[in-house]
Amino acid sequence: MHVTSRGPIDGPPVLLIHGNCSSSGFWEPLVRHLPAHWRIVAPDLRGYGDSPALPVDATRGVRDYADDVAPLLASFATKPVVVGHSLGGGVAMQLLLDHPDSIAALVLEAPVSPYGFGGTRDLDGTPTTPDFAGTGGGAANPDFVRLLAAKDRGTDEQASPRNVMRAFYVASPESFGDDEELLLDTMLSTATGEDNYPGDGSASENWPGVGPGTRGVLNTLSPRWLNLTGIVDLPAKPPITWIRGDKDAIVSDGSFFDLAQLGKLGLVPGWPGEEACPPQPMIGQTRAVFERYGNYREVVFDDCGHSPHVERAAEFAGILQEIVGA
Repeated sequence: MHVTSRGPIDGPPVLLIHGNCSSSGFWEPLVRHLPAHWRIVAPDLRGYGDSPALPVDATRGVRDYADDVAPLLASFATKPVVVGHSLGGGVAMQLLLDHPDSIAALVLEAPVSPYGFGGTRDLDGTPTTPDFAGTGGGAANPDFVRLLAAKDRGTDEQASPRNVMRAFYVASPESFGDDEELLLDTMLSTATGEDNYPGDGSASENWPGVGPGTRGVLNTLSPRWLNLTGIVDLPAKPPITWIRGDKDAIVSDGSFFDLAQLGKLGLVPGWPGEEACPPQPMIGQTRAVFERYGNYREVVFDDCGHSPHVERAAEFAGILQEIVGA
């Protein structure tokens, strides 16, 4: 596993876990605002950045990623603050489940719902269909996958990585500043295929005709395989700070990556209606689970999208400094 580190070994420890279709380099806009004496460690998850594209067993949820990262917890002089973005937020919650005594605090930035991504209808994570139709690798946009595999840097096609990053990773692409090419590099480092992104899929008798598979990134997030709600039963609960943008279009109650929401908007044909297939209430689900967990606070950035640490780096760094200082 490729790991980027900075700062003295005995400095205040922070572990940064990046999200889907990015790498450790996606933290750079934040890291430059953090104190030089902190010990910062940021791994590239398997299949991203400079880490090898090892196969991902989605039937374990995000445990392959969490198991890869877990040895880093012991590399610090004291318990680290663990920061996870999007997919990385799910990995951070899995680390908390597996190693609750090794984590000082969690900072979850736009994390995946504890019930997974897509395919659930209410705050209790009730499956929309028995086979979790509309989730997993089969739900990916094939044009985006094709252009990601080709490492396309253009804007000619709507589904190009650059256009997707500009439209969905942030609320305003101007917030990239001089970092756009760097951040696009992290996106294009994603390994593609059935063992990595997006993963395999399966046929379904339920709308939209595809279901989750057993391999690759998007299947790790399918509620068929992922359920992180066990954090509410931990005997010791490190504090959780949940940070999100109010204009997040990826993890939201109306996500543009949830096929039920796209069907509701008429962008995917044949949607069976609100009663049969409502969009997933991702924010509501996360809040409901965290309320049961108890030791948490929610921070919402106005006019901000999926990546507050990029869009509002100085403010994000200030919150992180409060948490590390505590």
